[in-house]
Formats: sequence, structure tokens, C-alpha cells
Amino acid sequence: MMNTQLPTNPHDIKDLVRLALLEDIDTGDHSTLSCVPALGVNQAHLLVKQDGVIAGVEVAMLIFEVAARVYGFDIPEIDVRIQDGFQVKKGDIVLTVKGSSQLILMAERLVLNVMQRMSGIATYTSQMAALIADLPVKLLDTRKTTPNFRLFEKMAAKIGGAHNHRMGLYDMIMLKDNHIDYAGGISAAIAKTNDYLKQTGKDLRIEVETRNLTEVDEVLRNGRVQVIMLDNFSLEDLKEAVRRIDGRFETEASGNITERTIRQVALTGVDGISSGAIIHQARSLDLSLKAY
Repeated sequence: MMNTQLPTNPHDIKDLVRLALLEDIDTGDHSTLSCVPALGVNQAHLLVKQDGVIAGVEVAMLIFEVAARVYGFDIPEIDVRIQDGFQVKKGDIVLTVKGSSQLILMAERLVLNVMQRMSGIATYTSQMAALIADLPVKLLDTRKTTPNFRLFEKMAAKIGGAHNHRMGLYDMIMLKDNHIDYAGGISAAIAKTNDYLKQTGKDLRIEVETRNLTEVDEVLRNGRVQVIMLDNFSLEDLKEAVRRIDGRFETEASGNITERTIRQVALTGVDGISSGAIIHQARSLDLSLKAY
């Protein structure tokens, strides 16, 4: 029988899995319940149909476990043959699962949806990271993620070689253009932010976005931040900004980062390069779960 306790924590991966199962199964997987024996036991393997980087193996194992507990099945046996982060080729078998036939069918689509998406992100991220792997710069992910799927997408970006930036609005302060404009300018935004942190006793890093060298100079006069974002700067201005900042603050380049530009941006000397594209432009990797 289904455990009807509703998920409560959007930052807890098990709650996210339970919610996704509820979204898909709701009153019951009637396709399975109508024709598959309740006591049937079978096995299936996860088959790779496209070359890439595999991601989501640990999540798949968790999905099977959570589904078993929620719907009253024994936890299936899973044999993992390829771990997260490894290159895979068409025809590879990532894992095998043996257990309740009904459980396998009920969890199948969620396992595939998560792993295909995560593997696509890990594959694209690894390609971008490889372009700057020999340089002292970090590839950073962003908050440009799918609602209620951020944990999985950021896990995949990390597996692919990126560094997780902030998880949300709650764990770092980032003063972007709209914050600055609404606050009355860079100096006012920095001053008010530091006052806020002092008043609330919060210990959060501050990053401020700049749109040109004049704004960079204003941040340098104010200080009291940890990171300066250089948004949509030309290569020449990036180099000049890095020269002016001179290691006093961390630097992050952002805006229109592609495979064609990422190495040139990295060569300007910035500490980090943020890319929303590694998540929102990634294509899912083709996988299937096949009975055998």
C-alpha cells in the first residue's frame, strides 16, 4: 500500500523523488496493475543508446528504493556496472535491476527521465570543461535550472566537471543589475547589503555584477565584497578588468559563454566562468530500460 505522506522539503532528494512518483503514478499505474502479476519477479538492464557521460546512477538506485518503500515492495537488487562520471558508448549496460516486475515498471520512466537529463548535462558540461582543463579557471553552473529539478541538474553539472555556484537565493548574495538599479546604484547596494548582514548576523559571501569598467572601478572603491562578476565584457575589457582588480577580489566572467568563446575568456585570467548553457542547453542522452 502506498505511503501517502506528502513530500515537504524541496531540498531533500528523497522528497523530490516521492513527489515525482506521485506526479506520474497518482492513483496507480493501471497499465501495470491490470496485466502484470503482483508477485512476479523480473530483471531489466539500463542500456546506453548514445555515447556520452553517464550521470544519475546513484539517483536511479534511490528511485528504486524510495518507490519500493512508498508502494510496499521489497527493495530490488541492483548491480551497477558503470559509475557516475564515466564515459559510455552505445551498447554499454550501466546497471541491472532484479525485483518486483510491477516495481520495475512503475519506476522505469522516472529513472529514465532523470538519468537521460542528468547524463545529457554531464556530457555537455564535460565537453565545456575539457576546453579549459589545462587553465587555472573554474567552470561554474548557475540558477538557470528547471524548477523542482535543480538538485539533479546541479549534481549532473558537478559530475561533468563544473563547480556548483550558489544553490539558490538563500546561500549567497549576488547583486545583479536589477538589484543595483533598484537599490540606487552599486555603492548604495553594497552599503545596504553589508548593513543587512550585520543586522541579521548572517555570514554570506557577496558577489556584485558589473557591466563595464566604470562599474568595476566603483566596486574597487567600495570594497566589502568577495566576488566581482564581469558580465558580457569584451575580451579586451575582461583583460583590463582583471588587471585593475589585481587579485583583490575573485572574478567571474559571465554572458554568452559558448564552446567557441570559453577558452578565450579563460585566457583573460578570470577565476571563474559561469555558464547557464551547460544545464539549460544540454540535450538528454538516449538511454532505455529493457527487460531481459
